[in-house]
Amino acid sequence: MSSRDEIRSQMQQDGITHILTQFVDIHGSPKVKLVPISHFDDAIDTGAGFAGGAVWGLGQGPHSHDMLARVDIETYTPLPWKPGVARFASDLFVDDNPHPYCSRVNLKRVLADLNREGYNFYVGIEPEHFLVNRNEDGSISPWDSTDTLEKPCYDYKGMSIGMDYLKDMMDGLNELGWDCYQSDHEDANGQFEINFKFAEALVTADRWTFFKMMSSEIAKRYGAIATYMAKPFSNLTGSAAHLHTHISDANSDENLFLDNSDQRGLGLSELAYHFIGGIMEHAPALCAITSPTVNCFKRLQVGSASLYGSDSGHTWTPAFISYGDNNRTQMIRTAGPGHLEDRTISAACNPYLTLAAYITAGLDGIHNKLDPGDPNLGNMYDLTIEEILQKGVKIFPQTLNEALDNLEKDNLVMESLGPIANEFMSIKRAEWKDYHREISAWEIDRYLTLH
Repeated sequence: MSSRDEIRSQMQQDGITHILTQFVDIHGSPKVKLVPISHFDDAIDTGAGFAGGAVWGLGQGPHSHDMLARVDIETYTPLPWKPGVARFASDLFVDDNPHPYCSRVNLKRVLADLNREGYNFYVGIEPEHFLVNRNEDGSISPWDSTDTLEKPCYDYKGMSIGMDYLKDMMDGLNELGWDCYQSDHEDANGQFEINFKFAEALVTADRWTFFKMMSSEIAKRYGAIATYMAKPFSNLTGSAAHLHTHISDANSDENLFLDNSDQRGLGLSELAYHFIGGIMEHAPALCAITSPTVNCFKRLQVGSASLYGSDSGHTWTPAFISYGDNNRTQMIRTAGPGHLEDRTISAACNPYLTLAAYITAGLDGIHNKLDPGDPNLGNMYDLTIEEILQKGVKIFPQTLNEALDNLEKDNLVMESLGPIANEFMSIKRAEWKDYHREISAWEIDRYLTLH
């Protein structure tokens, strides 16, 4: 734990003159105020003031009392792209009380419950994203017009196109101590990924939010837009935020998901299997939070055309509620002994809400000793939907509206969000209605002269 004097001294050494007090709205979008360093103590003790009714999903209106963002000094992060400025993740307060509609406050509540049971939750994230151009007609295209291969994943030429962007990102993040260990061109044209070391859940959520801020700014240097839209191109693989997770002992830090004597051969403990059981049990509701936009569900489609329907030949997005070995056609794969990866999480999700709901669902599996059944082995994409259902494997909701229906019926997942749940439900139902009022280019092309 750092003291404010230690942070103040570090800021002086780093030449910091201003700080950003940063929180997120219900969508996970960063919101900030710029504060001169002379008011650092005020940002800690009182907080920077906001009109909460001006921000999505914070349970406030124009009549509400001031909402104050109080910085967490442990999140000191100098901006690699803006010398002299540092970011602090912040918790929201109203009337001197933690604001329950704050996504970060809510995650801390869930983590406190987890810690009381003697657990820590570790999370690694794969922040897939696209670099795109906005064209004169309003359409988008991959950032570089030469990035056209049908199977561009890991391609040197594709990597070289974005190498300066990737180097700027990795060098800046490593200066912050994040331990970026690799980056690559992903499966879609214009799509990239940068991997950094896992950490405790709150740290990873804070870092993921900052990563999005930074990638947006670094992309601008190269005339690109960095987007975390889940499926920006219908013919290309979408962007995920694959979660790599394990639970550890709060005292010893021992990985409690690890068991090398596992009779099922995956190197997982009974605790891990129960956790998987909880995730699978609540998956139809969870996906409303982990894939929270209309667009997200365009990467979670089933059927051979959807599973194989990208220019590369695969979408890499399982939409089956299943788990297995080191197998990317499963919702949850065992990426290694004691190491789970959930491949269904969308890049567009709010990380604080996602982790709060995910931990709660997994703990329910532990508390009730839910058995996920035997692991699924082999290529799930080779099976028909009928064959998958015959195996007893369920399918993810196929639209945001269907997912919201499941969320509304799942009291445990709703409770994981606290009062945010009702805000979330209201905003997302409205989003679904807005979507169906819009006239798309597809409709015009298909129907304008049909009759």
